[in-house]
Amino acid sequence: MSGREGLMKMMGVLLFCLAGPVFAGQVLDGGKTERVGNLPIPAIEDLLRVDRKIRPSREAMRNSAFVLKTSSHPVTGERYVILTDHTSTGCLAALDRLAMVRKGVVLRVKDLALIHRRPERMEQLRDQLRQSRVRYLAVAPRLESFRENMVLGLWELASTLDDDPQLDLFPGFLVASDEKRFVSLVERSINHRPTRNKALRPVAISQVRTAGELRSLQKAAVLRKLFVRSSISMPIVAIYGARAKNAATLSGTGIWNLRANPGERFLKQFPPSAARALEEASLIVMHGHGAPGMSCGVDVAGLPKSLNGKFVLTGSCFAASPVRSDLPSLRQAPGGYRVEARDAFALRAIDQGATAVFGHMRLSMGFPHLFPVLESWMKGQTLGESYQQLINGLIEIYGFRSGRFVVPADVPSGRRLPQNRLLYVVFGDPALQPFEPLVKRR
Repeated sequence: MSGREGLMKMMGVLLFCLAGPVFAGQVLDGGKTERVGNLPIPAIEDLLRVDRKIRPSREAMRNSAFVLKTSSHPVTGERYVILTDHTSTGCLAALDRLAMVRKGVVLRVKDLALIHRRPERMEQLRDQLRQSRVRYLAVAPRLESFRENMVLGLWELASTLDDDPQLDLFPGFLVASDEKRFVSLVERSINHRPTRNKALRPVAISQVRTAGELRSLQKAAVLRKLFVRSSISMPIVAIYGARAKNAATLSGTGIWNLRANPGERFLKQFPPSAARALEEASLIVMHGHGAPGMSCGVDVAGLPKSLNGKFVLTGSCFAASPVRSDLPSLRQAPGGYRVEARDAFALRAIDQGATAVFGHMRLSMGFPHLFPVLESWMKGQTLGESYQQLINGLIEIYGFRSGRFVVPADVPSGRRLPQNRLLYVVFGDPALQPFEPLVKRR
C-alpha cells in the first residue's frame, strides 16, 4: 500500500547460485511456499487473481495478498498520436522528432488541465483520435497541467471511442520538470531498445514499518522467487522503521536490512554495496508506504544521482503526486506520514534519467495493482499495453462508466473518492518495450 521529490533506483548484479537464492538459511526454489519466521513466502501463482466475480478475503486485503486479474483489450488503430499543451520551442521540437520516429502525429490543445470541462472540445478530440486511428496515445502535459482530473478526463475520452467502457488505446505520459529534462526523456525513449534477459538486473526495495507489517517484505521475496525461474537474481533492500526492531528479516547473498540514521525519518544514504547494486540495476520494484518526497522508506534525497536507462515501479502512495491538485487535500497518508509539498518520487526519477516510472498520484493499492504491470513487461509488452490493461481491469471490477470518471469540483473534503482507484500513471513513451520476453529456465 501505500511524492513530489522522489524516486529511487536500484538493482544488482550478484552471482547466481544454481541452487537458488538463500533466505534465512532456506533455499527459495521458485515454486512452493516457504516460511521465514512468521513470514510466509508463496509462489506468485498461489496469490488469488481477483475480478468482478472473484474477490479477496479480508485477510488477503490486509496483507495485499492478491493480484488484479487483467486481460488484453483490442485496439483497432495503428497510429502513434501525441497530445500536448506544451508551447516551448524545445519541447515541441522534441515531440515533432518523436512523432517522426514513431510515424505519428502531434495534436495540440491550449490547456490539458481544463479540457475535461469543455464537452465540445472533448468531442472534437474524440473525433480527431478516431480519424487518426490512434493506437498509442502519448500525453505530454506541461507540469502545471498534470493533475488528477486531467488523467481522469483522458479516461473519459479514451473509453468512449467505441461502445464498450474500456480504454481503446494504449496510453502513457511524457512528463518532466523542465524543458531540458523533457527533451532528455524523449531522446531516451527514442534510443531505447528492449533489455535482453541476460542484461536484466532487478532490485526490490521493501519497507517494514512495524514488526507485524510484513506485506511489502513478503512481496519482495515473492518476486525474488519469480526471477529465480529465469536464472536472474534479485537483490532486496529492506528498510526497517523504529517500531520494527523484532520484525522478521531475510538473510543471504544480495540482501540488505537497513534503518534510517538517528534523527532522520527516512533513508537518505545506502551502504556502498547496496549503492553499487542500485547503480547497476535496470529495474527497480518498490513496496511500502509513501508520501510526497518519500517512497517505501526512501527519501528522494537518497536517490542515486543517475538513474539513466532504469525502469521503476513503486507501489507507494503519492509516488506520482502532481504539483497542482484538483482534489481535496489530505493531511496524512497511510502509515501516519504527513502529506507535505515535496517533489514527487516519479518526477524526480524521470529528471534523474529513468526511462519510465509507474506510480500513483494519490492513495495506491500497492502490489495487487503493481504486479500486473510488471508481469506484462516481463512478457515483452509495451508500456502502453500494460498500462491499458491495468486501467481496464480497474474499470471492469469497479464498474466505471462514461460520466463517472472526472471528480466534480464541489466534492466534499474528506470524502472517499472512487476515482482514486484510476489514478495510476506511467511516465514514459507508451510504444516503448521495456524488456524482451522473460524466458523461464526451470
